[in-house]
Amino acid sequence: MIVRNKKMFSLGAVFAISFLAVLFLIFSPLFGGKTGLQFADDSFNRLSKGSSYFIPKVSKSNEKFMGRMFTAHIKVDKPEDKPGDAEKRAANISKVFTTAGAKAEVTASTVKIEGDLGKVLASALQDSDAMFKNDGEKIKARYGTDDEKKMFRQWHNALAKIMKEFQKEKKIEEAKMVSDVMKKAVEPAYNFYKIDGEKVIDHAGMLSGLLVFYVAYTMWWGYAIFYMFDGLGLSMKKAKVKKEA
Repeated sequence: MIVRNKKMFSLGAVFAISFLAVLFLIFSPLFGGKTGLQFADDSFNRLSKGSSYFIPKVSKSNEKFMGRMFTAHIKVDKPEDKPGDAEKRAANISKVFTTAGAKAEVTASTVKIEGDLGKVLASALQDSDAMFKNDGEKIKARYGTDDEKKMFRQWHNALAKIMKEFQKEKKIEEAKMVSDVMKKAVEPAYNFYKIDGEKVIDHAGMLSGLLVFYVAYTMWWGYAIFYMFDGLGLSMKKAKVKKEA
């Protein structure tokens, strides 16, 4: 290896070595027993949850659907199911809907549901609120289960299929309402369960620091490569335009 510019190459080497040293620290459990990546991921999850509480707003929108009756037939079997899986899922779906005041008739892996759409969605929102606030004991007590996440997940399993049935029937309003309940209540409540939400404004300094560090750290490695290659005499320059003779 021929070094044409020792000063530039040495500068690049210092950048590269310091970059790798910081990388080692990032992957070390120095942040309360967590690595830097785990700490950053947990921080962003808490801040994301703090900005994802839309349940009161969705509940308000759902009021107009009170008294609007619906009927849906949903198949709950999946290609990867083992024997008995579909039946258990159908039984759990039946339980969440009957608890919501609807009628649920199970035939093999198909569940026929009849009820008040507004009341059913209000029940889903009630469960979502409990899960979002990390109060899984309410779900356990309400459904007599020892696995609150598995039981709560049945809302998503069922509502996704009910939404598609509404779409096929051209019930646009109903389909949109079900979609809102899923995306703005059920999904955030499930995904952020057991995570403590925090407001961005309360951690603006930390968030800004992480973003600045990310940008600076990315450029850090880029400059290391640039200086080392420049020290070896390898550089990118604009090609000269040949003039016609």
